[in-house]
Amino acid sequence: MIKSELVIRLAQKANLSKSDAKKAVDTIFDEIIKALSEGNRVELRNFGVLSLRTRKPRIGRNPKTGAKVQVVQKRVPFFKAGKAVKKALNKKNS
Repeated sequence: MIKSELVIRLAQKANLSKSDAKKAVDTIFDEIIKALSEGNRVELRNFGVLSLRTRKPRIGRNPKTGAKVQVVQKRVPFFKAGKAVKKALNKKNS
C-alpha cells in the first residue's frame, strides 16, 4: 500500500474529504518522525512500536572499486510488530 491508497481508504472509512484525510495522514507521519528524531519511541497499540537503534561506525567497502570507506555512526528506525499484527499475518487458512 502506498500513501495515496492510505489516504483514499481513510477518507472512505472516516467519511472525510481526501484533502482532510491527506492532512491527517501527513500530520500522523510528521509527529512520528518528530518523536523519533527527539529520541522517543512511538507505541501504537495493537500495531507495533517504532524506536531508534544506533549503528556503530565501521569500515565499509565501495562495491564498485573495493576501496575502504569509513561509515559513520548513525541512528536507524526499528519496527517491532504488535500482537494483533503478528496474529493477522499468521492466521491459519482453513
